[in-house]
Amino acid sequence: MKYLRLLLFPFSLIYGFVIMIRNWCYDAGLFQSKQFELPVISVGNLEVGGAGKSPMTEYLIRLFKNDYKLATLSRGYGRKTKGYQIATATANATKIGDEPAQFKHKFPDITVAVCEKRVDGIEQLKASHDLIILDDAYQHRAVKPGLSILLFDYNSLNNLHLVLPAGNYREPFSGRWRADIIIISKCPELLSADEQAVITAHMGLLPYQQLFFTTISYQPLQAMDGNLPAINIDTDTTVFLLTGIANANPLITYIKNHTSHVIHHNYPDHHCFSLKNITKLADEFTACISQKKVIITTEKDAQRLGEQQLLPLVKKLPIMVIPIGVKFLNQQQQFDQFVIEYVRKYREHHPIH
Repeated sequence: MKYLRLLLFPFSLIYGFVIMIRNWCYDAGLFQSKQFELPVISVGNLEVGGAGKSPMTEYLIRLFKNDYKLATLSRGYGRKTKGYQIATATANATKIGDEPAQFKHKFPDITVAVCEKRVDGIEQLKASHDLIILDDAYQHRAVKPGLSILLFDYNSLNNLHLVLPAGNYREPFSGRWRADIIIISKCPELLSADEQAVITAHMGLLPYQQLFFTTISYQPLQAMDGNLPAINIDTDTTVFLLTGIANANPLITYIKNHTSHVIHHNYPDHHCFSLKNITKLADEFTACISQKKVIITTEKDAQRLGEQQLLPLVKKLPIMVIPIGVKFLNQQQQFDQFVIEYVRKYREHHPIH
């Protein structure tokens, strides 16, 4: 892999140069970046893969949903539709993508929309909403959000900040200057103050930027239909773990704190599960002689297990979903106040109704 990265390094230089020119054109006003009269919060990251954008988006939804007419807007990665789509109660990953489907199922009273062109999507939503949260939109420079939240995975901080294809960055590390809030996600729960200080120095914050540290908060297992099951994972339990996410390592570590018997069916991020995949899982599960066994998957993966061709087999399996949330290691109240105050002031200065 190291030698492959060396071979790809010249292409990364070219890609990085193109991205820097593109960003400069937006910063200089040569490319149009549209700002709207309603508050828009963007959640994103610099690296390819999961930095915890969806849990952070859900945190913001919980923070605002009772006080504002709220909408989330995503690209809808992996969907088989095009253009602007509004999620319905029966929305699935095929129509709107797995993460938007997850948002709609967890928060049925908010508007969940997808659109490749976020400007077009906001134009559709702005007349009937007070606040829009953009999921995974940090590189979507055609929209100028009022507030940008940028996430970095703690476990990747020491990796080389190389852009694609030799590295994992979508744009150079210097792109972090556009963020108003930087969050170091997936931290160890007992991250020391000294290490927080080292990371803070490494990030090189600008005067207007705020830095926060969060960790993953795993919630009790739920059945696929959302009801809490009577199940307890212990040392005698064999767990069949089914994932199609960018990084399953934190989840594996969490489960292994309860049992060492973990059989991982690992697939690429946003993988569209096939009948063959689920049949293989079902066969292995049936053949397992353990008296206590269960299948666990993530909330995002559960959306892709709801496809019509999979449901007959999926319903026969004891599949449990493990929800995750965000837990702040420092200054949660300061974060809440900062984003709440942003929305309040923005609405005062840009009255819509």
